[in-house]
Amino acid sequence: MPRVKRGITHNKKRKKLLSKVKGFKWGRKNRIKLAKTASVKAGVQSYIGRKLKKRFNRGLWQIKIGAFAKTHDLSYSRLIDQLKKADVALDRKILADLAVNHKTVLTKILETTKR
Repeated sequence: MPRVKRGITHNKKRKKLLSKVKGFKWGRKNRIKLAKTASVKAGVQSYIGRKLKKRFNRGLWQIKIGAFAKTHDLSYSRLIDQLKKADVALDRKILADLAVNHKTVLTKILETTKR
């Protein structure tokens, strides 16, 4: 059976790993053993961060919509309730954008829900 040399794939794998951890502190940027664990941990943290970003943004949208609702003598929950009863299919992200950038459009939507 002939001898198989796998140096190329081994080096490719290591280079790929080291390019992932480029810029990390201490030995985690150039030592393979440390780089592996650092890469895995970084992946886990980035996954968690993506989930937290969604949570944070939804809270922010609620605050923006609530601030708009207060200017029209409504609470956030009453405003959302009115929109649901009127079958307005706008999600909170769009409503928050309308509340900040296009107040007149949102007030017209609000007037139609009151009828």
